[in-house]
This record gives sequence, structure tokens and C-alpha cells, in this order.
Amino acid sequence: MQKFIGREQELAALEKRNTMEGFQMLVMYGRRRVGKSTLLQKFVAGKKAVFYTAIRSGAQRNLELLSQRVIEALLPGMSGVTFSSYEDLFSSLGKVSSEEHIIFVIDELPYLVEQEPAILSILQKAIDTEWQSGQMFLILCGSSISFMENEVLSEKSPLFGRRTAQMHLQPFSYLDAAKFVPSYTPEEKAICYGVTGGVAKYLSLLDERKSLDENLIDLFFSSDGYLYEETGNLLIQEFRNLSTYSAIIEAVASGRTKLSEIADLTHLDATTVAHASKNLFETGILRKEYAITDERNKRKVRYELADHMFRFWYRFVPRGIDAIGMGRGDAYYKRIVQPHLSDYMGEVFEDMCRAYTLRAGLDGELPCFVTRVGRWWGTNPRKREETDIDVVGIDDVQKTAMIGECKFKNEPVDKHVFEQLQERNGLIDHRYRIVGYLLFSKSGFSDWVMEHQEEEAIRTIPLTEMYYEEAR
Repeated sequence: MQKFIGREQELAALEKRNTMEGFQMLVMYGRRRVGKSTLLQKFVAGKKAVFYTAIRSGAQRNLELLSQRVIEALLPGMSGVTFSSYEDLFSSLGKVSSEEHIIFVIDELPYLVEQEPAILSILQKAIDTEWQSGQMFLILCGSSISFMENEVLSEKSPLFGRRTAQMHLQPFSYLDAAKFVPSYTPEEKAICYGVTGGVAKYLSLLDERKSLDENLIDLFFSSDGYLYEETGNLLIQEFRNLSTYSAIIEAVASGRTKLSEIADLTHLDATTVAHASKNLFETGILRKEYAITDERNKRKVRYELADHMFRFWYRFVPRGIDAIGMGRGDAYYKRIVQPHLSDYMGEVFEDMCRAYTLRAGLDGELPCFVTRVGRWWGTNPRKREETDIDVVGIDDVQKTAMIGECKFKNEPVDKHVFEQLQERNGLIDHRYRIVGYLLFSKSGFSDWVMEHQEEEAIRTIPLTEMYYEEAR
């Protein structure tokens, strides 16, 4: 049995909500495979609860299965009975909750609504007329982020105003992802995070008894590997025109970050790209990123892959399809993928470094109380060239900031890297005073950097230190 890992904060939030008096309604949503069902199953274990996962079948079949769950959990004396309608079933739940505290979970809610469009209105009526005065903790859960936001949480939803909490379940942080492979080295842990994106299901597939290379070959570069066709499987569940969405994702994965660049490469018109991208934003596959301190400048926006598994898959798998089909995915991995893993990890490592900066800043371990992190890009007027800053940590109260550079390379960070970063002082909004420099490195630092830390206000953070919380 797979060990339950992480989610301490989320479990604590659920437990706290469960102890509150009266009717409670929590809406949980998040991308597929992120671990919503596992979290909820962990939460309800040992409690008086009805846990129902809707299926893509007829409305009557869902009613029959839900009836079975209710009777098994709450009304064992009515074994074999099926409620004639959802109204009758919900009324029975209301009677039970008027006498004792119960938890009622509907997982994969969008599937239920797909088969019974009136279910949200039926739920609304049950809440308003019967459940509101009882002791029920209702949890509605779904993987379609756009559906949950637009049909359950929005003002147009029949359920608007009934929820008492919501939880957008995110992938694991790089620190929590490392708990799935505790015996791996920091570099191997980082790569595991970089290829799974911190998604619980993918992390659970890593076999710690195997090497990192063996795991990646088995999962991505074998025709029967779980992640070999995963991107296609996810897109099929979300979208109809797969070729359009796949083309856009592939363009972004190849480094096209502007709407016009994506349109040119895919030969799609800008309107189509904009519409499809909006849907990809809602599913958490793509994101829009603005240069920190320049958020109002709408011209300084980049389209990026928010999902690292998609980033890895589109970077490496398509070119290896023929080799994988011939059963030679291992050779393709060793020759094409393995030598470029450090290069691939560059952007992932930057995300990790920004997360570290925010955490360290909030913990008081940096010269300023960082409450926002991001990256900055634009023109360096002194050199008249485009440049960027990997990490910018902002203290909006004191108007101070730290800037940083990240290197996931096999050589130590040296004086030249620091001097390049120092040259970028003054590029971000002039309202913020730079109070120090952050240098992140997979392979350590040169003697010069280590000797000049104090006088140059340099904070060096090796990859090993980035896992400091895990070692505590």
C-alpha cells in the first residue's frame, strides 16, 4: 500500500472545518492526478462519511451507486433499497445530519452534472431547506478546474453563497516531492520534481529501488510507461481539438513565449491561439508571467508551461517516438535525454529558487522580509541589450529587494556570474533598493565568491541547502 505523504496543512484545514458547528461546505478542485481523492480518503478514514466518486454513466446508475454508499455508511437497515430520486436521497441525508455529524463527499462532481444537469439546483434546494440546520460537512470535488470555478464557485452557480471554504489543491512543492525519494541525492530529487511537476500520482510511480535513469526510462521512454502517453490522455479529457492544443504547447515548450511567436510557428491565427491559451491557463498547463515590478506593462508578458511534466514530455518524448516504438527508448534516453537534463532543469531550478527565496524571506533568513517573488526581464540601457533576472524577492513595505542568479550546471558559480548579476542592479523599478544578491548553484561556488560574500552582500545557496527543511 502506498504510504500517504505530505499534505499536512490541507489535512489540518479539513480537520478544523470538520469540527465547526452547523452546516459546512467545502469546494475542492485541482488538476488531474494531483492527489485530491487520496487526500479526501485519508481525511474521512475512521469517520462517519459517505464518499461517492461519480462515474461517466447514466444519471440513474449514479443514483443507484450513490444510494448504495449512503445505505452502507448511514442506513444499514435499508440494505438493497435504491432511492427513487436525488431529492429523496438528499432528504434522508438531511434527517441523519439533523441528529448527528456526517461527512458527505461527492468526488468527480463534473461527471455527475454531465449526466444530471439539475444536480446543482437540487443540491441548492437541499442545503437551503434541510441541510443548513444540520451537522453536515459537504465536500464537492472535481478535476475540471474551469467547471469548478465557473459552475460551482462563480456568481452564476446555483450554489453561490453556500460554500464556507474552498481548496485549490496544488502539486507538491519541491521539498514535499523529495519525500517520495528520500534516499536520492539532492540533484536526483530536484530532477524528480522537474519531470513530475510535483504531481502526486507521478511521484508515487517512482521506485526508489531503481536508479533515477531507470525510473525515467520506465515511465517516459517505454511504450508501456505510465507517462509515455499521459499528456495526450490528459488533453483528451479536457479538450476536443487536440491538434490545436498540442501545437500550442509544443510551441511554448520550444521557447516561443509571445502570442505572435506561437501563432507564427503553429500557423494558427492569433484569435485561435488566444482562445485555446485561455483554456490551457484554466487547466494549469500554461501560465502568463509578467515581469515583477512591471506588472502593469501588458507588453511584458510571457506564455510559459506551468506544468513541468508537460515541459519535460514535449521537450524530449516526441523526437523519441520511433526509438521507443522499437523498444530502444533506453538508448534514446542515454544518448539524447540524459546529456541534456541539466540544461532542461534550468527553468525548473529557477522556479525552485524563487520558492526558496519566498520561504527564506518569510522565515526572516534574508536581509529583507520577502512577500513577493518573481523574475524580471527587459532592456539594459547601459548595454542596450535584452537581459533578465532569474530571482527578484520584494519587500513591498520597506521597498527593498534581493536579486539572484540560478545555475544548474556542473561547474561552480564564479566571479563572472556575480559581476553579471551586479550589473543588473538598478534595472527593476527604482522604488526598490537592492540590499543583497542571491547566488544559487548545483555545483557550489568558486573561492573568490566564497571569500567575498560579506563585503559584496552575497548570499550563496547550494542545492543541498535548498533541502534544509527536509533535513530538519
